[in-house]
Amino acid sequence: MLIRIYEQDAYVFEFEGKVTSVDNDWVSLDATAFYPGGGGQVNDLGMICGLKVTDVKMKGDDILHKVPGHGMKKGDDVWCSVDWDRRYDLMKGHTSEHLLFGGLKRSVPEICIVKIFISPESKYVVVDRDVGWDDIRKAQEFVNTAIKDNHSVTKSTMEKDDPDMETVRVKLDRIDDDLVTVVEIGDVDTAACGGIHVRETEEIGAVLVDRKVSAGKDGFAVHFRVGNDALVRSLELANTCVQMSEILGTRTEDSVKALQNLKHDSDARKEQMKAALQRMVNDMRPETIGGIAVYSGIFETDERKIITDAAEKVKNNGGIAVLLIKGDSLSVMMSSGSNRVDCSSVLKEVMGGAGGKGGGKKDFAQGGVQDVTNADNILNDLLRSVKNALE
Repeated sequence: MLIRIYEQDAYVFEFEGKVTSVDNDWVSLDATAFYPGGGGQVNDLGMICGLKVTDVKMKGDDILHKVPGHGMKKGDDVWCSVDWDRRYDLMKGHTSEHLLFGGLKRSVPEICIVKIFISPESKYVVVDRDVGWDDIRKAQEFVNTAIKDNHSVTKSTMEKDDPDMETVRVKLDRIDDDLVTVVEIGDVDTAACGGIHVRETEEIGAVLVDRKVSAGKDGFAVHFRVGNDALVRSLELANTCVQMSEILGTRTEDSVKALQNLKHDSDARKEQMKAALQRMVNDMRPETIGGIAVYSGIFETDERKIITDAAEKVKNNGGIAVLLIKGDSLSVMMSSGSNRVDCSSVLKEVMGGAGGKGGGKKDFAQGGVQDVTNADNILNDLLRSVKNALE
C-alpha cells in the first residue's frame, strides 16, 4: 500500500523509497513525499537518484513521478528529495488562500469561491462576483492579523453527516468520500481541504493582494503574494503611490480621490469630443461624381465606431465614403453602395503604392499605413481612383 508521506508530515522533503513499477519515464514508489497536486495547488518537483522529477500526478490510487532518462527498475531503493523552497512557498500560498477567502467572506457573506490556483509564479482565488478594494483591504487586515497572532493550523477528518459540518466551509456535492478532510486555522477559519499547509500562520510572513482581474464567466480573480514576495511588492507599490501623489500634487492618502476626479473630467471630455466628432460626421457634404454622392474626410480620433457607422450609412444610401483616421498610424475605411466602385481593388492599389496594405469586400474595405503625414496625398489618390471608376 502506498504511503503518502506528505499527508503525515508536509515538512518531510527527503526520503528513501522503493521502486514498485516503471513505465517509460514514469516511476512509482512504495512511499512518496511528492504532492501530486490538487485543490488548485500544483504538484511538487524535485529529484530522484540525482535526476530531475519534472512532473507528478495521480493515477488511480498510485502516484507517478516523471523522471526523463532514468535507468531505474522495479525493486530499486532510491533516494528522493522534494524541492523544499518551492514546496514551502506553495504551502504558505495555500494556507494564505484559506485566510484570504475567509476574510472576504466576512465582508461579503454571500460571496462564493469558484476555484483557486496556487503555483510558484501565480497565486489567486476566483470568486463569483466583483469585490471592492475596501472589502479587499479588510480581508488583508484579517489575514495579516491572523499571521501576527500565529494560529496553529491543524488537519482532521469528519463524517459527511456530522452536525458540526455546518461550521465548515465546504461543498459537499464535490466530495465522494464519506470522510471529509478539514483544515482548521486556530479559531478564525475552518474549511474542507486535502492540500498541504504550514503548521503555524506566522510562517507565512505577510500577504498582499496586488491585483484583481475579470475571470470571464467565472467571476473575478483576486491575485495575491506571500512572504518576502509580498513585502517586496508592497514596497514597489508604495513607491509608485508616492510618485503618483507627487505628480497629482496631493497627499498620498488623497491620491485615489484625486485620480477619481481626473477620470471623471477625462470621461466628460471624451464624451464632448465624441459628440463633436459625431457632429462633424453628420455635417459632411458630399461631392457628386457621375451621379453618385461621394463623402470624404480625415479625422483625428480613436472613435472608430463612429467612422465605421458613417461609412455603412453612406453605403446603405447608395453613396461612396472615403474616410481616413489619423492616430499613431493612418487607417482608411472605404464603402460603396455602387457596383461601379470596387473598394477592395481601389484600396489595394492605392495603399500598396503608399507602402501600406488594404483589402476587404467590394462594398467595404479597410487599409492602413504607418506614415500619417501622407494622409492628404492618400485621400486625393483614393478620390482620383473613385472618380475614374465613376466617370
